[in-house]
Amino acid sequence: MFKVLVTDGISDQGIQQLTDAADVEVVKKGSLKEDELTAIIGEYDALLVRSATKVTAKVFEAGTKLKVVGRAGVGVDNIELEAATQRGVVVINAPDGNTITTCEHTFAMMMSLARHIPQAYRKTVSGEWDRKSFLGVELYGKTLGVMGMGRIGSEVAKRAKAFGMEIFAFDPFLTEDRAEKLGVKVGTVNDIVKVADFITVHTPLTNETRHMIARPQFEIMKPGCRIVNCARGGIIDEMALVEAIDQGIVAGAAFDVFESEPPSQDHPFLNNPKVIVTPHLGASTIEAQENVAIDVSEQVLHILREEPFKNAVNMPPVPSAVLTKLQPYFTLGEKLGRFVAQMNEGAVQEIVVSYSGELSEVDTMPLTRYIVMGVLSHHLGREQVNIVNSLHLAKTRDLNVTVLKSQAAKGFTNLVSVTLKSKAGDSVIAGTLLSGYGARIVQIGQYPVDIPPEGNLLLVSHNDRPGIIGKVGTLLGNNDVNIATMQVGRKVIGGSAIMVLTIDKQAEKNVLAQLNALEEIESVKDITL
Repeated sequence: MFKVLVTDGISDQGIQQLTDAADVEVVKKGSLKEDELTAIIGEYDALLVRSATKVTAKVFEAGTKLKVVGRAGVGVDNIELEAATQRGVVVINAPDGNTITTCEHTFAMMMSLARHIPQAYRKTVSGEWDRKSFLGVELYGKTLGVMGMGRIGSEVAKRAKAFGMEIFAFDPFLTEDRAEKLGVKVGTVNDIVKVADFITVHTPLTNETRHMIARPQFEIMKPGCRIVNCARGGIIDEMALVEAIDQGIVAGAAFDVFESEPPSQDHPFLNNPKVIVTPHLGASTIEAQENVAIDVSEQVLHILREEPFKNAVNMPPVPSAVLTKLQPYFTLGEKLGRFVAQMNEGAVQEIVVSYSGELSEVDTMPLTRYIVMGVLSHHLGREQVNIVNSLHLAKTRDLNVTVLKSQAAKGFTNLVSVTLKSKAGDSVIAGTLLSGYGARIVQIGQYPVDIPPEGNLLLVSHNDRPGIIGKVGTLLGNNDVNIATMQVGRKVIGGSAIMVLTIDKQAEKNVLAQLNALEEIESVKDITL
């Protein structure tokens, strides 16, 4: 008999299949503090939580029988994944449970924005019959910009097409072929803001997506655009948006999320008649709350019964002999993926991973998962991608992952190479572990280098001319950016070359712009590892 502890008020209907199972005993409690949970968790084989109960390392240490922790929702911030993995506990979530409800809330916000529904309601119930102040617009025939074409963004696009809207989409992994299947046009963020009548964002919040739409985008935005954010606060620069509304660039906005939640009482959104706000209700439907619990309960049963399962968010078991060989390369693999993702231009169509040397003789799938995780997490966020779901996420985006193996390792004991293929060209990086030195990047593009994969770096492509290094160093120094290390790679004198600089702090955007403006500089990439 398996014993399952359920906390945080998960509904009876959501865990019905657990309570109906003849081999499961379910115990329900409210939200528990760490000491309360630690005191009793040793009795249980499984734990189901929402966001209130924190599952810490102490809880995992006390949970000597624990086989699985299920999160009835998407985020797992309240669960210490590393501690779970170390204890051999599978952590699962329900990534699909709130897709439809968030999509529908996006449309509710979009319709409310188009027809001024909250404002009209407020005036009508106050006793005013005002039909002249709320002239709206139709969705039919309008261009909708969708930023992020994952599960939710794709569902929004599908419904927008039914409204007769033209869809213009941005996603770093949206290829022309997949876009054609979805019936959408592909563009950059700046392409979309120039033509969209409505914009909705559906990306995670990462360094890459923070303030994805800010003053530079508002300056080129189509006048009269309306903006919806039911994804994450911070994707849109809130203060810049208020300025754009005041200037008449943006006709209105509808936000379910804020950079800081709850927002302060003096937040300009709360008193602006052109802004509609809701208190993070994207996943707040009866169906969504029940669906995530149902999804997680089903997977918990599979795990307890040692049946195939899905939606694990931490590392599956790996044979000890394989793990011994691969584990030293896990961090290197992830960083190679993150580095090459930041180098790349254009939508990624294929990830090619090459293993050379002794690594070609073992099952490298666990390491491949780390590499793909590194590539995807740069755009999707680390909280969205892990070593279990990385290949699945790649597949859902029609992103091919190809693995090649060779005995020849170009003078190294082992060599790991990662190539991102896109219509803009191939981006290539390679790394290895050097005895006494640890992880090293040994190739960027066609150039040999020797760089530790860590910290803040600048990747400068330039023409090999006298004085270039001095100009770059002087410019960085004038902007209070200290250079820790520098490497230069070239093939021939006077040809194309690269410069890789490790700097003490991330360079500001204006510094990157100044570097790009230097003569003989072809491009500058800001790389954070």
